[in-house]
Amino acid sequence: MNDTDFLYDAPGPRTRRRILAASVLTGLALIASVVWIVLRLNDRGQFAAELWQPFRDPSVWTTILQGLGNTLKAAALAIVFAIALGALLAAGRLSDHKPVRWVANVVVEVFRAIPLLIMMIGLFAAFPESLGPLWSVVIALTVYNGSLLSEVFRAGVNGVPAGQREAAFALGLRKTQVMTLILLPQAIRTMLPVIISQCVVTLKDTALGRIVTYQELLLAGGTIEVTYQDYVPTTIVLAAIYVSLNMSVSGLAQLVQRWLSRPRKPVPAVAAESAA
Repeated sequence: MNDTDFLYDAPGPRTRRRILAASVLTGLALIASVVWIVLRLNDRGQFAAELWQPFRDPSVWTTILQGLGNTLKAAALAIVFAIALGALLAAGRLSDHKPVRWVANVVVEVFRAIPLLIMMIGLFAAFPESLGPLWSVVIALTVYNGSLLSEVFRAGVNGVPAGQREAAFALGLRKTQVMTLILLPQAIRTMLPVIISQCVVTLKDTALGRIVTYQELLLAGGTIEVTYQDYVPTTIVLAAIYVSLNMSVSGLAQLVQRWLSRPRKPVPAVAAESAA
């Protein structure tokens, strides 16, 4: 039996046919939309050779690669710090001490309610020299996504059957050992898809850094658009780069999930020596 069978009933033959038909119709609608957009752009001359001429200039690709590097740097820092902050806040919300839970809940609710763009602008306006554009973007992304991930971590830990927690306590394990040895290894498998989805969102949200003059990919593309007046070709190139990045992150997540879900080989038992 699959793990998802506990969440909902497996669809029958008629439902599977309906799902297949809906998937085919949705795919055809998406293909038709893409074809219509391409034809409209072609009618407006957006695929003319002179508009794509700037992308033969190595300096244009140097600008794009610099923006891509800054985007990846901000996203990597924000993802690492957000996961650490989310785990810390989740531990606080799961604490047995009421003041710790109260502080963690207040932090999560406050920073989850503040729009990300306002946090970036506020940090950059308050500390323009000490933080600068990079850390204004990283800190805002860390606080916002860490608050969201804390709820994911808390729900994943609480989703583990309570009997395993009680059995671990009955064996004499401390709460830290129960969390790190029993609950987290099982919760990570269920949390991983949501964590990866949030990482993709973090990667895309780095584009908001152009508001605080952070030289990320979108701002680099804006510079090319203003210089060469080729807005649509540059937008298409940037969109293709973002799609490639997100698909790469999703593919990596699938590989990690398959690696975590594969069956582990049992450890061979050591034969007991016979007593003389």
